[in-house]
Amino acid sequence: MDGNPRKPARVLIVEDEPMLALVLEEVLTDAGFESAGVAGTLERALAFIESGGCDVAIVDANLNGVSAAPVAATLTDRGLPFIVTSGYSPDQLPEILRAAPNIQKPYRPETLIDALNAILSRP
Repeated sequence: MDGNPRKPARVLIVEDEPMLALVLEEVLTDAGFESAGVAGTLERALAFIESGGCDVAIVDANLNGVSAAPVAATLTDRGLPFIVTSGYSPDQLPEILRAAPNIQKPYRPETLIDALNAILSRP
């Protein structure tokens, strides 16, 4: 062993519902992740990703009526894994959002944590 404990993954929460974002932050912290921050708008999410402050993201497919496809494209360009959450079925989403793991809202916190662990364990 190298003696250095693994740092918790920094998770960006892209979610336009403030209460859901707060609950997500708590769920992530309880599961051993670090909240990298919350972005409730497309612009904030893109700026945050550009700053390099996250390892993985949870992306709501629809941000106040605006598609999160540009967020997905930016994450993909940077090689950052992400999960898409949505009340829509995957076939109603743009292709770039369908390409990522999708979790249907409402979901159980364990489902989200399992999905995060799965994408972070990929080589």
